[in-house]
Formats: sequence, structure tokens, C-alpha cells
Amino acid sequence: MKLNKLTALQVARAGPGRYGDGGGLALFVSLGADGSLNRKFVFRFTWRGKPNEMGMGGYGTTLAEARTKAAVAREQVRAGINPVEAKAAAKQHKATPTFGHCADALIKSKQSAWRSEKHRSQWRQTLETLAAPLWDTPVDEVDTTAVLAVLQPVWQATPETASRLRGRIEAVLDYAKAMKWRSGENPAAWRGHLALILPKRGKLSRGHHKAMPYPQVPAFMTELRDIESMPSLALQFLILTAARAGEVLGARWNEIDLDAKVWTIPAARMKAGVEHRVPLSESAMAILEKMAEIRTGDFVFAGQRRGASLSDGAFRSLIPIGATAHGFRSAFRDWCGNETSFPREIAEGALAHATGDATEQAYRRGDALEKRCGLMEAWASFCVAGGKIVQLRSAV
Repeated sequence: MKLNKLTALQVARAGPGRYGDGGGLALFVSLGADGSLNRKFVFRFTWRGKPNEMGMGGYGTTLAEARTKAAVAREQVRAGINPVEAKAAAKQHKATPTFGHCADALIKSKQSAWRSEKHRSQWRQTLETLAAPLWDTPVDEVDTTAVLAVLQPVWQATPETASRLRGRIEAVLDYAKAMKWRSGENPAAWRGHLALILPKRGKLSRGHHKAMPYPQVPAFMTELRDIESMPSLALQFLILTAARAGEVLGARWNEIDLDAKVWTIPAARMKAGVEHRVPLSESAMAILEKMAEIRTGDFVFAGQRRGASLSDGAFRSLIPIGATAHGFRSAFRDWCGNETSFPREIAEGALAHATGDATEQAYRRGDALEKRCGLMEAWASFCVAGGKIVQLRSAV
């Protein structure tokens, strides 16, 4: 797409007709009843399959000014925003979008440059869950106090996640400024701003994910089954599959083969970037059957926001202090080593961990799915009382 085809001199000398500047911007010159020339710039674009156009300025508008307006409108279209509607909203004093709207627009504009769907889902999940208090706030009203209210609760507890959250909030606010939706300094900027308020990451303690001792897991599962909720079902599924929270919360129905009893997590959603097959125990299948009865969309564990998954914040009220969702993977691994005779590579394979050196990995073509079926069924039997299959209650 070639831009800036015209020159200021050509615009000044243009007679009646249409003169394209590229990228949808054009100059229209018409002859008035009194013989004078009327000039106006028009931006043409396609919206939902239909041609649209909007004025970029008439008499007195320079070529440079028209190009600047067209660039903004072009970016709005690319971000899924109708510039005509945005302009009309501005006239009604409703032009300033919310932080959530800006986040959606930024993610949409960046996703073509990302290597995988995993990046998009990570950005969206981080902003929708951890930055939820900002979501419905007009983007020009997001200030340092609002940003700190989101960051401070997680800054000490999970510094790596908090750092990513800060960077993504900063990116959304930078995007809003570029789109003329806010002005001034970015309240989420680190250097010269939040660096003076929050402690440096190097001074924060990261440590390991806290795990519930595996002997306590069966009793905890009993407590979960007494809670009739979607988060409880999702957490039970997480424990039974020894999967990561993001893998469970992002699970879609098209990843699950109910007949084969296998959940195939695509490489884009795996930490190691390699597809991972999870054999599903009878207890895990019972949860999926319950979820299928109340299915509302693509996600197995759907959230309240339409088209979104359950947020990881839903687990926080269920897990006792001193434990984490990720820690159940450690509990599973300790149980494998202490209570079973399954080989180490089978246990590590269930956690999607690579074992052996590069040569050994190259020769190991399969993923030992059949052997892992027995392991996951044994783990499920340990997790449920007496190894019995649990009858799940209705989810709310």
C-alpha cells in the first residue's frame, strides 16, 4: 500500500476531480455555483464488508493534517474500531474508551506480529484478571493511584507476574495516548516513576510454588466436592490432570476427545512450546461430562464475560493459605516418587517435562500415553476417597 502520493503543490493547483493520496485518503475538488473550487479530503475504508467514508477536512485543511487524521482512522479500523462511530461519539462527549476497550484494541493490533496464540491469551488473561479493577475505567482517568492499586497486591507475592502486568498496563496506556484517547505521562512507566515507589524486582523473593503435602490432597478434594461451583470443578480437574492453571483455564472443547479420553493441549499453550497429550481418568471425565451439560461456549470452564474463560483469580478463595494451584503438580510428583513404582520418565512425562539428554530425547518418539493412562488413573484413585469414582454435583 503506497502512501503520500500527493504533494502540497499538487493539492494547491488541483482542478475539479479526485486525487488519491494512498491508503484510502483522497482529495476531492468540485466546482461551485459561483465558479469557485471546493476542496475536501475524504478517507474511504471497508467496514464489515461494506464501503464507508468519512471527511478528513475541507477548506483550510492542509495535506499534512489530512494525512494525520487518516493515519489515526486507519489504525482505528485495524484495531476493530469504526472511525465514523468514534467521531460521532466524540461529539457526544463519549469518545474516551475504557481501559478494557483499549486493551482489546491493542491486543487485536499486535496479534499478527505474535508468533502464537499463546501470547494473545497470556496478554488477555493477565489484563482481564489482574487488571480487572481498571477494565471499566475511562482510559484517560487511569492514574498512578489506580495503577498502584492493581500492582501492589501482587508485587511482593509474584514479582515475575507483577512485572509483566506493569509492562502490559504501560503498553495499553501508551497505545491510548497514540490514539489520542489520553495525554500526559504514562502512570505505569517504570523509569523515573514507579521505580521511585515500588521496590526493585531484584530485591524481591521469588522462591518455589508452595505445595500442599500430597497426603492432604484427598481430604482437600472432598472439601472441593462439597462446593458446588465452576471454580471448584476447574480446580478438581487441575489436580486430577496435574496440569498448569493456565492450561486448564484455557482448555477448549475442541482440544478434548471424549471418546478417546484424551485432552490434547496445543503447543501454543504449553510452556515448552510442545504439544502435550493428557490421558483423562474416569474422575476427570466425570467433570467434563458435567461441564458438557452446562456448556456455553468454546471454553470448558467459561467465565462470566462472554467468550472468555474462567479467571485464575477464581482459585484463590478455594486454596488454603500456604499452597498454590501450581503446587499441586509438586504434590503429584512427590506422590509418584514416594507411593508408586512408575518410572521417573513416566511421571515427568505426565508433567510435560523433558527427561534425558538431547540424544535420548531424539530417539524417544512416543509420549508413553498408554503408560501414563495407568498413572493418572492411579492418581485419581488416590485423590478420591477409597479410589471410588465421584458423582459430581451441579455447578453454579
